[in-house]
Amino acid sequence: MSLLFQPQPTPTVAISGQDALFPVHRIYCVGQNYAKHAQEMGASGREAPFFFMKPADAIVFVPAGSTGTVAYPSLTQSLHHEVELVVAIGKGGKGIAPEQALAHIYGYAVGLDLTRRDLQAELKKAGRPWSIAKGFDQSAPIGPITPRGQLPQIEHAGITLSIDGQLRQSGNTDELIWKLAEVVAHISNGWELQPGDLIFTGTPAGVGAVNRGEELQGHIDGLPDLHVKVV
Repeated sequence: MSLLFQPQPTPTVAISGQDALFPVHRIYCVGQNYAKHAQEMGASGREAPFFFMKPADAIVFVPAGSTGTVAYPSLTQSLHHEVELVVAIGKGGKGIAPEQALAHIYGYAVGLDLTRRDLQAELKKAGRPWSIAKGFDQSAPIGPITPRGQLPQIEHAGITLSIDGQLRQSGNTDELIWKLAEVVAHISNGWELQPGDLIFTGTPAGVGAVNRGEELQGHIDGLPDLHVKVV
């Protein structure tokens, strides 16, 4: 039986130092996983982890040394930046124990969780789902993936975001409330993780608005920087 129409190509992310591409299956995101960011969003910073998702084709891959572009989205007057360490899953599983979770990680990248903050605030207040605030087109820019074995100190890495050279977000991945192994384990209890899944692990404090024409630079020690201009 033939397909009614040709499906869209699978989104992919390049791997540093390799010709192979990482095919993206799903995008999971951890909410409020740095205490100071949780507090700036009105939480205590010690809540149980919660998750939301973006469609795989929200990915905008930006090669190392290049500046990508994303379009300022419709329906918002308050587009916010959130720089994040992204975990790339290379080995699937369900009900993964925390002590085994790191073996399921293929590598890491710098990502941006772009957010329609005004829509999110309105929908939260009404008690309604806020997928439209997080899962819109081009809402997940990402740089190249670096294999896990090359980054033994990734859980003690500086993480920053600058706009037009001005520092906006600054933290360290050792501030994660739920560590990488715990995040992988938690998600695998709710879904069966698959090779190709990406996990955006949360953002440090300092989130704020970004405007048309501005350039964002996401940085995590040991990873290629991510440069994105909003057009």
